[in-house]
Amino acid sequence: MRSYDAVDLSLLTALTDDPRATIAALAERLRLSRNTVHARMARLEESGAFLDFDRRINPQFLGHPLTAFLEVEVRQKELGRIVDALVEIPEVVQAFGRSGTADLRVQVVCRDTDHLFRIDAAILAIDGVERTETSLSMGELIPYRIRPLIETARHTL
Repeated sequence: MRSYDAVDLSLLTALTDDPRATIAALAERLRLSRNTVHARMARLEESGAFLDFDRRINPQFLGHPLTAFLEVEVRQKELGRIVDALVEIPEVVQAFGRSGTADLRVQVVCRDTDHLFRIDAAILAIDGVERTETSLSMGELIPYRIRPLIETARHTL
């Protein structure tokens, strides 16, 4: 369900170039009135177009240079409670429900491999977690990006 137009896509593109741009700067760049930009930004925010700001904070800055992915098998009936317990582990930065052999893909950040071992043990200690398989990230090859989707959307208008 598409709820954007060319102006919205131009705003999103401008924000990918300068995420801290002010309303005035965006208006000037796009040759729109400040009121138009303000209204569009409010509508985009209400529609869920923007992710949380904390996605932009690098865990390395906080002393967690390693990223790992845990494939977690759980007892399905206890999934909600298990997810609630995962939220309580600060090093868990993201989790996805999955199809396939593992039920969850949990992304964690850690200081070193010993810290990762302790995080994995904490996850395994959650009642209902049956098994984990851990992979250490060797590096981010394609950083989180959205510009290609914006460009694709622009061509479908």
